Amino acid sequence: MTQDHGAQDIVLRLTNITKRFGALLANDGISLALRRGEVVALLGENGAGKTTLMNILFGHYTADEGEVEVFGQKLPPGLPGAALRAGVGMVHQHFTLADNLTVLDNILLGTEPLWRLSLGRGAARRRVARLSQEFGLAVDPDARVGALSVGERQRVEILKALYREARILILDEPTAVLTPQESEALFDTLRRMVAQGLSVIFISHKLHEVMAASQRVLVLRHGRLAGEVATADTSREALAEMMVGAEITPPAPSPARPGAVRLRLAGVVTPPQGTRPGLRGIDLDLRAGQILGLAGVSGNGQGALADLLSGLEAPQAGRMELDGVPVRQWSPRAALAAGIGRIPEDRHRTGTIADFSLTENAVLETYARPPVARRGLMDWRAARRAAQDLIEAYDIRCPGPEARIRLLSGGNMQKLILGRVLEAGPVVILANQPVRGLDIGAVTYVQDRLIAARDAGAAVLLISEDLDEVLTLSDVVRVICDGRLSPEFPRGSKTPAELGQWMAGAGVDHAA
Repeated sequence: MTQDHGAQDIVLRLTNITKRFGALLANDGISLALRRGEVVALLGENGAGKTTLMNILFGHYTADEGEVEVFGQKLPPGLPGAALRAGVGMVHQHFTLADNLTVLDNILLGTEPLWRLSLGRGAARRRVARLSQEFGLAVDPDARVGALSVGERQRVEILKALYREARILILDEPTAVLTPQESEALFDTLRRMVAQGLSVIFISHKLHEVMAASQRVLVLRHGRLAGEVATADTSREALAEMMVGAEITPPAPSPARPGAVRLRLAGVVTPPQGTRPGLRGIDLDLRAGQILGLAGVSGNGQGALADLLSGLEAPQAGRMELDGVPVRQWSPRAALAAGIGRIPEDRHRTGTIADFSLTENAVLETYARPPVARRGLMDWRAARRAAQDLIEAYDIRCPGPEARIRLLSGGNMQKLILGRVLEAGPVVILANQPVRGLDIGAVTYVQDRLIAARDAGAAVLLISEDLDEVLTLSDVVRVICDGRLSPEFPRGSKTPAELGQWMAGAGVDHAA
């Protein structure tokens, strides 16, 4: 049980929350309290029980044991609207906004009955303007959400919660897709909110942000509350050890030894992807034995570049070469045959097939080749052997090779994809957001494997919206903005703030 700091200050209390899914004990007697005007960080490995706990708070799940109280009133279980009416708001990592509607429409949608949306818009606009000014959330109420930057969209999500009179705000990985400048603006907003008595639960894997933004840290491990500490009394290293139960050694890449250019793009143009830009005449060299990190705000052409390397898109103009040979016909099959290993951005949608087993997912890209295929037929014994080898080599924690992959945590799912790619011996690796949403233990594991692949001679393109990851792993860094690339920056030659300026468009339009 967490320490009670005065019952009159408690705005949210979870008492002895227990939740089972079959044999899996997701939450085991978790109790916590949140005070008025407090920022509490919630940490934990993937699968530690954070998401389950928040789903219980919001009524998406019903706890097997325990109860939730908001402002001293017991929250009825299993009613998603009850938490909203009680004054709890949540800003998800993946925004829930309608791109074709205006900011004001998005804020009002779900707040008023549809037949009243056209009524009282003047009063609603004035209230949104007041909230915008009060909390430093500048955004045009008449702008289409589809035209907004990622940082502006997040402001809209927070305004939605404040408009609904939320007094407790849950922020789930709020800086995952923000530039350093946008992250700092978010923290300014948090400080204003807390100063006015709002309370915040801040879920993040970025330990430096937890240290900067919170007053208290709660750590979950294996479904239990493993510890609680005042932020001022701890350190990043101590929090990481509390999360995983062991000391974490961050990756420390040795200097790269770049070799020949394995893949070259020269003046490559691709078509736009809906409202997002395609590539606009980019030049890019990926060298053996080197990690090239690509930084940028989401939606600035990363998807177009990833699709190009994956074989899902072909150049409209320009030249693409593999080991000095021009590419004529390009497809996913051709990309795999050329030795391009693909770690996709979305492990759920494009990296795996949810209802396939680990065995089936392990051989998705090799099922037609020996040793998995013999004379045009699948050898299921060989496929299961390959899956079991991946499970053991990559420490994939699962019931076994026949388990459905949707039952795995995100980190273990990512390990299977990583193993599938690396064991094929790729010459070029597309690592698109390879550690997004992973805990620090899984992050370190995946990053160490990418460094080892580089040292074995692979050319690695790391696409990430996390500047810490780019700066930690990359031998050279480039920034993408509006489909154009910055020059190459050697490791350590640019600060996060300087890269943030390039991410916001300073100079990229004129870059080669």
